[in-house]
Amino acid sequence: MEKTKILNALKELRNSKKRNFVQSVDLIILLKNIDLKKTENQKELFLTLPKQVGKDFKVCAFVGLETYEEAKNNCNKVILDKELEEYAKNMRAMKKLARDYDFFIAQANIMPQVASVFGKVLAPRGKMPNPKAGSIFPPKSPLKQLVSKLRNTVKISIKKNPMVQVIVGTEKMSDEDLAENIMAVHEFIVHNLPGGKNNIKSVLLKLTMSPPVKLE
Repeated sequence: MEKTKILNALKELRNSKKRNFVQSVDLIILLKNIDLKKTENQKELFLTLPKQVGKDFKVCAFVGLETYEEAKNNCNKVILDKELEEYAKNMRAMKKLARDYDFFIAQANIMPQVASVFGKVLAPRGKMPNPKAGSIFPPKSPLKQLVSKLRNTVKISIKKNPMVQVIVGTEKMSDEDLAENIMAVHEFIVHNLPGGKNNIKSVLLKLTMSPPVKLE
């Protein structure tokens, strides 16, 4: 993907109607000639972007007492293993938690409990702690690096629909940084498609509230 095309598209996006909040910049890739009924073509991928996204992704940790202080110092919310049963009795609280937090991480030895209690709420939303993202960890693990990485990680899901939509930053970022993230995501997706570029129908960029701008 040519960087000049991306920069031109970003310039066009910035001419969109201004909003009274900071809009996200999304990369949209429409797919073709890919049979998503075949499990081998279904993907759930995680990519750490080269540039900071500019959005504060919130992280919630499920831990035992031995990792509590470490989690408290690095995560937005901490839930101890002994608190899980209380959540099991409160579906509303679980759904609110799923809405409010972007990533969930879990201590490996309590992951079965987490799955039993939160699986029905987090799994359908694609938010269960996932080893592919490194979000399941041993007791007493240092969490600063993991949480920092997650806050700059995007999830790419190719399962039901022949389309991928991924946040690549916000309108506060420079066009150069946005372009670097866009190229990284595009290359990563192409690499993971069975037919590579032949599976891509079109590529677009959009702000949260703007019409899409076609890249290719």
